[in-house]
Amino acid sequence: MTEPVLRMESVRKTFGGTVVLRDVDLDVAPHTVTALIGASGSGKSTLLRCANLLEEIDDGAIWLDGEEITDPRTDEDAVRRRIGVVFQAYNLFPHMTVLQNVTLAPRRVHGVSRGEAEQRARELLERLGLGAKADEYPDRLSGGQQQRAAIIRAVAVRPRLLLLDEITAALDPELVGEVLDVVRDLKEDGMTMVLATHEMSFAREVADQVCFLDGGVVLERGAPEAVFEDPREERTRRFLRRIVEAGRLA
Repeated sequence: MTEPVLRMESVRKTFGGTVVLRDVDLDVAPHTVTALIGASGSGKSTLLRCANLLEEIDDGAIWLDGEEITDPRTDEDAVRRRIGVVFQAYNLFPHMTVLQNVTLAPRRVHGVSRGEAEQRARELLERLGLGAKADEYPDRLSGGQQQRAAIIRAVAVRPRLLLLDEITAALDPELVGEVLDVVRDLKEDGMTMVLATHEMSFAREVADQVCFLDGGVVLERGAPEAVFEDPREERTRRFLRRIVEAGRLA
């Protein structure tokens, strides 16, 4: 059996006495996409932040490629070099061009030469529709273009795992599609991804595994067709009914 890229076992996280993640178990197989769905405040973003060690868990354990990364002896910076993260906010450096933003981490963190970093960056930008924007500054780009640049920046370091946290939440509706197209392309490339999303139709299309979180618990998980078309839990059914009524799931 193939070892999961990411494994979370009995992960628990509290903030000020409030349990945000409650005994979460999760396996993410190589070259698959796991979609985290659920209402705001259900724990999706916290799960991603714990997976990248941006939040310290209170109990349980997390493994990356079989290595327990929540061991106190772990070099957290070394772990983060193997994980790409993209948040709602683009977080591009405004004083750098798109090309400079994309090549910064490969050069400074991973020791890649300028020439190699720029070649890979231009290849990614071209393939993912931003080739003509390489020398532009972020404030000259649309929101969708900035988010695509942020995703390309995360991918440029060849991460073992890519975490995407509501990457379309801050975008105007007409810009959502161009960002989701990038994720589709990355899936075709075999990138292992975990994404928290409110884009239900997209989750159903692109995910290999869907996890419904409620109150910090993974209440239901399975293939998209099982979770979306025949959910076992009444709470999942109520959530999806509201999504359908809001016109966000055909």
